[in-house]
Amino acid sequence: MPEIAIAERAGVGADGHPRPTEDHVVVLDNAVLVLDGATSSDPSQPPGGWYAERLARHLGDALRAAPEADLAEALTGAIGEVSAENRLRPRQSPSSTVAAVRWLGDRVDALVLADSPVVGFGGFGVDVVSDDRLARLRRRGLLQTGADVRRRRNAHDGFWVAEAEPGAAAHAVRRSWPRADVEAVLLASDGVSIGVDQYELFDWREVLAITRTDGPDAVIDAVRTAEKQDPDGERWPRPKRHDDQALVLVDFTSGGIQGLP
Repeated sequence: MPEIAIAERAGVGADGHPRPTEDHVVVLDNAVLVLDGATSSDPSQPPGGWYAERLARHLGDALRAAPEADLAEALTGAIGEVSAENRLRPRQSPSSTVAAVRWLGDRVDALVLADSPVVGFGGFGVDVVSDDRLARLRRRGLLQTGADVRRRRNAHDGFWVAEAEPGAAAHAVRRSWPRADVEAVLLASDGVSIGVDQYELFDWREVLAITRTDGPDAVIDAVRTAEKQDPDGERWPRPKRHDDQALVLVDFTSGGIQGLP
């Protein structure tokens, strides 16, 4: 059984005021899930945290019942169940990213849907399992309005996310590593990965080293410190000063990671 370390911290809303985190972490006997909810632009819809919590519960239940189930198939079923129970409609509902890691006797599986990455470390080096479709659309200026987001959500010329379309799960980015080759895995919501991808405070090797030495909260502290030094988003444009943050380390070794800091 790997050792697991978790850190979570709530961000602020678009209005700058504190509010409950919309990130959710679930630890199972042989898996870890990280979900990051996103609220719909339709004020009549429930918040993203509400959706992420329900999806996390359904997905967790599915994997408890069938620990070796195909991850995408389990996610497909969970999205369908949440949508049916709550009468959610595609492109008019809250949504959530999904990052999942599951370990079996012979392998470690990873699944990523939208922008919450999974990073594997081991004999293969550093393998970043990420879904960059949202980032590419943002760089091209194609997600300027709520209408843009709705039009490109779960569309072949857009991005894929857990929402009210079960078929989105089939578009997740996936990876499997031989269990014997895996030494550690990180799962992060984008409130943490932004410190690597945009702020360039550290790379993933350094995130692992800090997490193993000082705990995952130290990584979150570093990201928050950088954001406090850029409160108005002049250096790093972003929709809100602090996003919700979740970081999980799944450590398959009892000592240091060979070949890594």
